[in-house]
Amino acid sequence: MTPVAFALASILVLASAAQEVSPSAAPAAGIGAPKGLQLSGAELDKRTDDIGALLRCPVCQGLSVSDSPATMARNMKAEVREKLARGYDQEQILAYFERSYGEFVRLQPTMRGVNWLVWFGPVAGLIAGGAVIAWAMKRSPREPAAGGRQGAAAPPDLPSRDSVPTDPKLAAAVRRVRMLAYGWPQGVSPKAGS
Repeated sequence: MTPVAFALASILVLASAAQEVSPSAAPAAGIGAPKGLQLSGAELDKRTDDIGALLRCPVCQGLSVSDSPATMARNMKAEVREKLARGYDQEQILAYFERSYGEFVRLQPTMRGVNWLVWFGPVAGLIAGGAVIAWAMKRSPREPAAGGRQGAAAPPDLPSRDSVPTDPKLAAAVRRVRMLAYGWPQGVSPKAGS
């Protein structure tokens, strides 16, 4: 037997031996051997729904795999069920999907790396906003503004309430609005007429 024939024969023997191993007996890529108990029946259904609720549907993105009607979500849920039946635990299954789809597939991101911002960013924003408001209130004057006091005169650069523009068309429009809005005869304030 020549060396080439021997090499081909050994490759064929190894390939046929590899095909005899059932796919369910081989550990899933990247998550190792099953660490949990093999589940069946009602417990399998419950755990499938629980873990499916932690995974985001890649199609719907606002729904979990358990809630989504998409075909891809149903396929992912079936894969979760299969892995639970083979004995994989929750963390192994989540790691498997995270490896396939990225960290976005988790509805509740883990507290590591930049994800700390997701968990504590809103709280830090509220605290910072409260600090800015407190600082602004401390700096503001305690007296009310001049326009808020009764009887205070308007600043000199503002027109009085009874004045009208110098343009005749605009003055007529202002009087018409005052007549309709306030009920003033010919748009003139009763105080100004007396």
